Amino acid sequence: MPGSGLTGRIRVPGDKSISHRSLMFGALAVGRTTARGLLEGEDVMATAAALRAMGAGIERQDDGTWIIDGVGVGALLQPETALDMGNSGTSTRLLMGLVASHSITATFIGDASLSKRPMGRVTDPLSLMGAQFTSSPGGRLPLTMRGASPAVPIEYRLPVASAQVKSAILLAGLNTPGITRVIEPVATRDHTERMLQGFGAHLTVKEGGGDRIIEIHGQAELRAQDITVPGDPSSTAFFAVAALLVPGSDLVIENVGLNPTRAALFTVLRQMGGQIEELDRRDVGGEPVADLRVRHSVLHGVEVDPALAPAMIDEFPVLFVAASLAEGRTVTTGLDELRVKESDRLAAMAAALGAAGAAVEERVDGLVITGTGGDPLPGTAGDPVTTHLDHRIAMSMAVAGLASQNGVEVDDTAPIATSFPNFTTLLDQARDAAPA
Repeated sequence: MPGSGLTGRIRVPGDKSISHRSLMFGALAVGRTTARGLLEGEDVMATAAALRAMGAGIERQDDGTWIIDGVGVGALLQPETALDMGNSGTSTRLLMGLVASHSITATFIGDASLSKRPMGRVTDPLSLMGAQFTSSPGGRLPLTMRGASPAVPIEYRLPVASAQVKSAILLAGLNTPGITRVIEPVATRDHTERMLQGFGAHLTVKEGGGDRIIEIHGQAELRAQDITVPGDPSSTAFFAVAALLVPGSDLVIENVGLNPTRAALFTVLRQMGGQIEELDRRDVGGEPVADLRVRHSVLHGVEVDPALAPAMIDEFPVLFVAASLAEGRTVTTGLDELRVKESDRLAAMAAALGAAGAAVEERVDGLVITGTGGDPLPGTAGDPVTTHLDHRIAMSMAVAGLASQNGVEVDDTAPIATSFPNFTTLLDQARDAAPA
């Protein structure tokens, strides 16, 4: 039977993108950086371990505060062993950028899922800056890179919208003489720019000819900071959709980061008729934050503007779940990027939702979903759906299970720990809470 309503108040873990960058920029700063609210999932821990291996001091205090003693820009040390990135594409691509302008050699390895993901989009521009790469076939991990010092500043126009590629180039530019320039035809999440400016880097952002132009002046000196990490909007997404879909829900999700380059899912859910209210909107460390009150709503299918895709690229799997229970058709396009995530998320979600009884048509660059009009999905009746070791597929289908008659079983929940270790605990807490 469909799950009971989600009520009460919950707080999701810290934003993963900001957590990664807090550790990286703290490791390159002069002095001691503190970070509170850090996401303590496997991906972020992989970043911490790699930075320790390259000389930074990183320790967790008993009260949950993380202390990062930086080595300064240009002072990373050569790691003695391979850097194990686990499942984290963000760790891999951003750390490649850090290493690219240091005279050290590092080997990056990862799990089976990460080892299938292409790295050429990052190694191509970093090669132009002077870094050298020896990779597995197809530009995949395991991969060894030899940094260049001094590296060569470049002007690089992103061929695809990717915050990871942009960030890798900017991080390489930190220790590169002169000005490194990245041109974005389509704006992507801007945590790197906001946080580098907060750490004292000479970084400018301007608009020109419809492009977004980011310039960083190299050989910077970063200053240590005290950081409070806002709640991750990507983690919030699962609870927001669950509360919209499950009758009787009235849930407050506290301390949610609402950076405009990340929060487009909430825009689309409101367009679909979702009741999502912002409470106590505030600014924390340059990032907009609010508590979100989400109530069960009747959703309607929409055509999702592809221009919103970069600001919600990780949230499409759970949006597909919402669309499956909406009235009418939801059409998504321009989502080629989803085919090279931890899994081919278009194919994986089409198959998983289809197995749960949803009406899904897979197209080259998106899905077309005809919703049930609010009726629960049939569910999988004990036949597990395939998650392809992808944490977002697993969590999205867990949400689908709450809005199904017979539940949805997934083949493996272990990957959820990479980004959201207490997902199940919080879900149970919201379902067991007394009505607000």
